[in-house]
Amino acid sequence: MDTTAALFYVFSAVLLAAAFRVITARSTVHAVLFLVLAFFSASCIWMLLKAEFLAIALVLVYVGAVMVLFLFVVMMLDLNTDGMREGFWKNLPLAGLVGAVIALEMALVLMRGFRVQNAPVPPAKDVELGNTRLLGIEIYTDYLYPLQVAAVVLLVAIIAAIALTLRARKDSRHMDPSEQVRVKKADRVRIVKLAPTIEKPSEPPAGAGGEGAKA
Repeated sequence: MDTTAALFYVFSAVLLAAAFRVITARSTVHAVLFLVLAFFSASCIWMLLKAEFLAIALVLVYVGAVMVLFLFVVMMLDLNTDGMREGFWKNLPLAGLVGAVIALEMALVLMRGFRVQNAPVPPAKDVELGNTRLLGIEIYTDYLYPLQVAAVVLLVAIIAAIALTLRARKDSRHMDPSEQVRVKKADRVRIVKLAPTIEKPSEPPAGAGGEGAKA
């Protein structure tokens, strides 16, 4: 067994253990951290498979953005998951059976991709370019329209999410940028001339002067 195969088995074991702890950890924060570890392990496996673009994308997008957002939301909301975990072990056998069926179906579909005996040998110039550049050339030439369709779908999803969460609340204050642009000095500041008022000094009590004179 060479070093690459040994590292593959190590990262695979860490990935499976972290994925199992994601669904069994009692703390939500710990579950998110185990999910980050699982993503890192998957990224290392992709790096061993010479898919460096997917490895870096997984670290930057999921670990660097999505998981940090999840961790921030979980720590901010302080969710109580005790009620959600009721009946977990009772439903574990059925969930394990469903997971095994899904894994078997995925293995049957992807099994053809692991048969590399008859795989074509890439030209020497493609090997020198690297996987990342070849992937970019392939996406922006043969798969340009599917990429644009996927971008439009994601844009629609972002707009829909903003529209669903944008609610008018009575206790919230918001500003209209168009009104701020059109504002003038007279609308904000008004100078008013007032006549000066001088307060009359207060007179001492009537008995205070007599007592001072006698003293």
